[in-house]
Amino acid sequence: MSDLEFFLLLLASISVPLVILNLIKRKQSGLNLPPGNTGWPFLGETIGYLKPYSATSVGDFMEQHISRFGEIYKSNLFGEPTIVSADSGLNRFILQNEGKLFECSYPRSIGGILGKWSMLVLVGDMHRDMRTISLNFLSHGRLRTHLLPEVVKHTLLVLSSWKENCTFSAQDEAKKFTFNLMAKHIMSLDPGKPETEQLKKEYVTFMKGVVSAPLNFPGTAYRKALQSRSTILKFIELKMEERIQKLRGGGLENMEDDDLLGWVLKHSNLSTEQILDLVLSLLFAGHETSSVAIALAIYFLEGCPNAVQQLREEHLEISRAKKQSGELELSWEDYKKMEFTQCVISETLRLGNVVRFLHRKALKDVRYKGYDIPCGWKVLPVIAAVHLDPSLFDQPQHFNPWRWQNNGNRGNSSSWSTATNQNFMPFGGGPRLCAGSELAKLEMAVFIHHLVLNYNWELVDKDQAFAFPFVDFPKGLPIRVRHHNFT
Repeated sequence: MSDLEFFLLLLASISVPLVILNLIKRKQSGLNLPPGNTGWPFLGETIGYLKPYSATSVGDFMEQHISRFGEIYKSNLFGEPTIVSADSGLNRFILQNEGKLFECSYPRSIGGILGKWSMLVLVGDMHRDMRTISLNFLSHGRLRTHLLPEVVKHTLLVLSSWKENCTFSAQDEAKKFTFNLMAKHIMSLDPGKPETEQLKKEYVTFMKGVVSAPLNFPGTAYRKALQSRSTILKFIELKMEERIQKLRGGGLENMEDDDLLGWVLKHSNLSTEQILDLVLSLLFAGHETSSVAIALAIYFLEGCPNAVQQLREEHLEISRAKKQSGELELSWEDYKKMEFTQCVISETLRLGNVVRFLHRKALKDVRYKGYDIPCGWKVLPVIAAVHLDPSLFDQPQHFNPWRWQNNGNRGNSSSWSTATNQNFMPFGGGPRLCAGSELAKLEMAVFIHHLVLNYNWELVDKDQAFAFPFVDFPKGLPIRVRHHNFT
């Protein structure tokens, strides 16, 4: 190759990307993008966006950007040009148009640690199929007949271990409850058994990596999490092989599908890899979010004695009616009577915002309220910003479960209820609405039932929930309990 040819080749290799970049910029210059900043090259504004802040707020970053640019603004987050939405209408529009105009798009590091077949990262038909499996297993009938008794059993197992006047982490206790419950439902693992405790230990390491910086180097939390993921998957696969052997021998034919693993093996055509990722993702989703929600409820209620008193009255009425009828266990009819409890659950989810924002990307050029959202751009619907919007919720940073009652404090009750339902999205919405939402509410209600009937509690050290952006209590929410049988 001559020097001239080499020079021309080098010139072409440099000029072509520049021409493409210029065309992209020209195209975007003709668009009416929302106002905003793009921040530093590559990093953009990611560091500021992810800076920890109180979970009952949207943080300084969001407040400043909304104040300066409005509820819809552009940024550069997670290495991509991004439209951030704190607008309730746009958030609903995004979620309702999943698979048409927008698509789930989490960072690659999430898929790398949860697995490419995880429900969190799957899109299209495969996500629909996986979600259908989960919905079938978590059907209304199974909630009533299988899951409710198990939720009661695991709640009592945790609460009965609480010693009088002892101090412990309420957050850890909530995690113990939800992990044991999910391990039982997914793989029929019994709490306290060596294999269950070993799995829990690996899972804790795994979770630390899920919420850490994706640095795959020796000694980092992310690398340790990948190693724990491998150990967990080997454990699940071993359980799978045991079930398959029994199934081939006819040992499971006459058995009920008491856990997810057995149900999937008998009623689906998923590959081994798909089943492994499904089980891991459901263990993650079913354990982490519910445990945080229960810890938040304990925290908010401790500061609202009037709500605790009204809860106690509601659950005492249920308990006394059961004694009179000679029944012992909670029934589905009892659960449906917990009306104020549902108000407390809704307010906890609204104010605590376990899931603060979602990752989406535009599949086509979209125009909304005069703004253009270019195809391929990341879109972040910020659920927390809507839940904490003072134009939608009176005194949004105040824990007020009574706002969810039919005689709500904002004008006409029916219009208030409709507006609230439209703006309240703790479990997402559209085709990707959380498959475990009803189980999560059931867990919270049963836990609250036994908590208020058997204990008084108080915080022993100042602590509050922070968004990292995952919600966590830095000190573990230390509480002291006093046993009191209110029944």
